Amino acid sequence: MSKDSPSRSRLAAFRAELKKRKLTGFLVPRQDEFQGEYVAAYAERLRWLTGFSGSWGLAIVTLKKAAIFVDGRYTIQLREQVDTKLFTPQHLAEEPPAQWIAKTLRKGDRLGFDPWLVTAEQARRFREACESAGAAFVPVEPNPIDAIWRDQPARPSAKLAVQPTQFAGRSAAEKIKDIRKGLGGHDAVVLTQPDAVAWLFNLRGFDVPFTPVVPAYAVLPAKGRAEIFVAPEKITEEVKLHLRSVAVTRAPREIGASLRALGKAKASVLIDPAWAPQRIGDTLARAGARVVAAPDPIALPKARKNAVEREGARNAQRRDGVAMSRFLCWLEAEAPKGGLTELAVSEKLKSFREATGALRDLSFETIPASGPHAASPHYHATPASNRKLATGEMFLIDSGGQYVDGTTDITRTVIVGEPTSEMKDRFTRVLKGMIGLSTIRFPKGTCGSQLDVLARQHLWNAGFDFDHGTGHGVGSYLSVHEGPARINKSDRTPLEPGMILSNEPGYYRQGAYGIRIENLLMVHEAKPVEGGDRPMLGFETLTLCPIDRRLIDVPLLAEAERRWLNTYHARVLKEVGASLAGEELAWLEAACAAL
Repeated sequence: MSKDSPSRSRLAAFRAELKKRKLTGFLVPRQDEFQGEYVAAYAERLRWLTGFSGSWGLAIVTLKKAAIFVDGRYTIQLREQVDTKLFTPQHLAEEPPAQWIAKTLRKGDRLGFDPWLVTAEQARRFREACESAGAAFVPVEPNPIDAIWRDQPARPSAKLAVQPTQFAGRSAAEKIKDIRKGLGGHDAVVLTQPDAVAWLFNLRGFDVPFTPVVPAYAVLPAKGRAEIFVAPEKITEEVKLHLRSVAVTRAPREIGASLRALGKAKASVLIDPAWAPQRIGDTLARAGARVVAAPDPIALPKARKNAVEREGARNAQRRDGVAMSRFLCWLEAEAPKGGLTELAVSEKLKSFREATGALRDLSFETIPASGPHAASPHYHATPASNRKLATGEMFLIDSGGQYVDGTTDITRTVIVGEPTSEMKDRFTRVLKGMIGLSTIRFPKGTCGSQLDVLARQHLWNAGFDFDHGTGHGVGSYLSVHEGPARINKSDRTPLEPGMILSNEPGYYRQGAYGIRIENLLMVHEAKPVEGGDRPMLGFETLTLCPIDRRLIDVPLLAEAERRWLNTYHARVLKEVGASLAGEELAWLEAACAAL
């Protein structure tokens, strides 16, 4: 980075603003007031200050030091984007921010934070770290970044849309009735996650890329109409009519008055401290409410897709499978010619999805990774990094689409030319893990952490592993990364029928290549086994797209694994092939041929 980089002048201006406010330092998280994975341009404060564009990060700036914390996904990207002479890179796990605070601050220091951008749970940890150093953790409004960001973009004003019951499966009134049953005698719950608000009220929004959530908070009382705090210009007549019987809309600035009214009534109010901004809990408590920490009551019902959402997911996956198969047919023909770049391939895939006539948006920024770029699981292709696909290399593409009836997420790894025996070995071990997880039966109450080993066992047997979770939840025309259930080494949320999760084991050899195979699975009740005495669950595979047979070391597959793959490919050919013709159908027939 050059000495005249924007970060240098911005950091100097930021420190001057901190001095003006009598602060020793300040937290700059990547998150917005909704803790979203994707944020609107006005909320990209961390990127504006540091240059870092990843989906999670935190900078702590003092008058003399500055550190930026990321997890293992972004260690390489951080050093490429950030001037490390200005911001010291820190690994989130090796030295957590609270630990850095306790070590760096001194008695009498004042560390500021924006109480809308820091959750109640985070604020507790950071406050304890400050107090251990004799320092104070100070809420600050307005945000000092906003005071010096002269050309900060305006907040987006996209109109909200109604998600029809034909896709949502249940009306907002029905959902509200069910959620109220779970309030446990408490007077109200404050909802702070945009996907929770979108799901409960059958609304969708378009302020942030890839994720059609509603950028709003809501208060759901045990009785009476709910309140949704959303910019008035977003409300159409259709939305107004849709909400008339279940909720009133208020401007975002009015949430303080509503919280204080709950306090005045001495109400017992639920908030989720892992997601709710510190300001919300603090306002309630100061006003006299009894604040009760509890998990967001929307999370589980939203994750348990109803019958209509399940059928919508199947339709969306079938439609997406057609686009993916047409793309892979094109790629297999064009890639060996040597003229394709990562970004060009990404755009071509988008065009195939657009050709379905049903695509609303991508579900995340496509990851098109050629050769050694694929060794970084969250590689971000840019004009500067845009690499050509080359013969003898693998190409990994992780992508997805947003459709009104479902959200998709799929990864396929293919070979351009001929693979090495090592490539085939690693690919087959990843495939075996993916099949093992796809086919498992498990008792009710089983968590993702109890299944995670199935995706890793064949890699472990050869001395390998991958450093990311095996699977995440997926929403229904909502977030492609949905909680609360996941498949990883630590998750403790029991899997339940209707949950959709990714199944994406991988292998990454730095400087050479990366492999990931990803299908989406849906939890369902498994057929009883004769003589069995416990109810069991299993997975239905939703994703429909060929897996590159050229990369499979067939002798490594057990007979049951080979049989599963042949059955899967026969299903792909039947369901996807019905929408293809000519060369594309011929390609699919060959790609799905039995081993």
